[in-house]
Amino acid sequence: MEPAWFLLLLPLLAAAVIILFTRKWKTLSSAISVGAAAVAFLISLGLLGRNDEQVLAFRWMEIGDLRIDIGILLDGLSRSMMFTVTTVGLIIHIYSLGYMRNDEGKSRYFAGLSLFMFSMTGIVLAENFIMMFIFWELVGVSSYVLIGHWFTRNPPVEAAKKAFITNRIGDFGFLVGILLIWSLTGSLAFSGIQEGLPAAAAYPSALAIAVLCLFCGAVGKSAQLPLHVWLPDAMEGPTPVSALIHAATMVAAGVYMLARIGFLLAAAAPSAVLIAWIGGLTALFAAVVATQQDDIKRILAYSTLSQLGYMIMAAGLLATQAAMFHLFTHAFFKALLFLGAGAVIHACHHEQNIWKMGGLRKNMPLTFATFAIGTAALVAVPYVTSGFFSKEYILDAAWSQNGNLFWIAAIVAFLTPFYMIRLLLVAFFGRARSRHVEQAREVPLVMGVPLLLLAVPSIAIAWFSGLIEWIQIPHPEHHATHPIVLTVSILALLGGGGLAILFYRERASEPFRAAPVADKFYFDELYDGLVRYIQGGLASLSAFLDRSVIDGIAVKGIGRIAAGTGYLLRLIQVGNIQAYAFLFGMGVILTIFLLLAL
Repeated sequence: MEPAWFLLLLPLLAAAVIILFTRKWKTLSSAISVGAAAVAFLISLGLLGRNDEQVLAFRWMEIGDLRIDIGILLDGLSRSMMFTVTTVGLIIHIYSLGYMRNDEGKSRYFAGLSLFMFSMTGIVLAENFIMMFIFWELVGVSSYVLIGHWFTRNPPVEAAKKAFITNRIGDFGFLVGILLIWSLTGSLAFSGIQEGLPAAAAYPSALAIAVLCLFCGAVGKSAQLPLHVWLPDAMEGPTPVSALIHAATMVAAGVYMLARIGFLLAAAAPSAVLIAWIGGLTALFAAVVATQQDDIKRILAYSTLSQLGYMIMAAGLLATQAAMFHLFTHAFFKALLFLGAGAVIHACHHEQNIWKMGGLRKNMPLTFATFAIGTAALVAVPYVTSGFFSKEYILDAAWSQNGNLFWIAAIVAFLTPFYMIRLLLVAFFGRARSRHVEQAREVPLVMGVPLLLLAVPSIAIAWFSGLIEWIQIPHPEHHATHPIVLTVSILALLGGGGLAILFYRERASEPFRAAPVADKFYFDELYDGLVRYIQGGLASLSAFLDRSVIDGIAVKGIGRIAAGTGYLLRLIQVGNIQAYAFLFGMGVILTIFLLLAL
């Protein structure tokens, strides 16, 4: 069997063994899950360095002209994405050994991680849309399980349901898009769709609609406007889950899918422009909201939304290489930031409000140093961090193709250092604002080593072009940033960071005081109103029609008529033969009368 099949099936086998046989042996369950992640990493590492394209498939079903295969596509795009998923996944598995060490649901947690790795691997390796959609839905199921891991508390349960339902909205459009593409090209395989594209191009409006429907899937999974509301609430799950699913892999599935169908975006230019604008507006919206958050994980969640908006914008601008390069660099430094936040939360007895922290750099020097490195990569410190190079590619693409989007991206580049420097100053500088923070100590090595491992690529990966080419990360070659782009980028960094220092340098030593809850532009309230009044109103109307009209008239009404008729007939069934003779005689007389009258 080809190694790629082991790469796909090994996490599923691990999840099955954990669920069926190791519920009482929690340590064994974690060992199986981490071992499967390690083997998957080694296999993905062994697949690198090849430049060929390989398809491994077998026929699943055939109905008329519809042929559906279960197939694996190994090319530069899937190999590089698989390396990213397995590398970050393995590091987070190791980190989870410490973070979830005393959790009562440890076996269930690691089974969920393995199920998620299986689902995400299926998306990356999918050779056709049907296989991608199946694993797309499995990712939704596994994320539901992991977000709601602490199901004894109401917030995680509500967050899990919110994520699941919101993603179903986007997935419905995704399924419609798949059916439209099949009708236009006659194929569901990516290679077949590309071959049938000239025929589909004869119907430009239908092709544009199909691409936008496919994009609906990315809107849900990658949490773009207006389906972004699930991602911040998903932070109710364990922090390693936030790092794995909602920073590095699951939310990147939408960007990966757009990169896989880049040829469709190029053929449907109007749709691509709309996609770019949705990405740009999402990046701006999320950055603005992040400046008003006080929960350390929610700040990082909105930061993820913002960076995903960058990637979607780049994909819409047909700068697929820039989008995937930023996806790669972002996976490492954002996972680093989330795991750093997890270390802080773990050390501070599950405190997440940054205004109740302070002074942590003294008690947690390793966490502070690695978190500062992740922050530097996110705010794109020039020529030092990986985030700078990947962000510059996106800004340069916007500058050359759409000036309005470039200035939106520049504003985001200004806001990013503002809210991240704010977080760093308030949480790690000043003085401790609570007893738990005063007692905080550095995390154990099983949690500290993953932070160091993620810090290295956050700084160094972009410096080694040979390594990037070997990993097959799509990146623009021989790229020189436009001087105006570079100038604006540096000014945005200095301006945003300087403003944060000016506003929060002194406040970092102030005692905690409750801040008003940010309204997040009232999206949650709007959706709550839509569900409560529109959906609730339609449900009430349907209930009225069902109970009063259908049941009352069509069902119960006919029954009452039959019962009333029977009651009247019973009045004349008296059991007296003289009465029956009288009625018979009256009937004969009435019949004769009618015959004579007519």
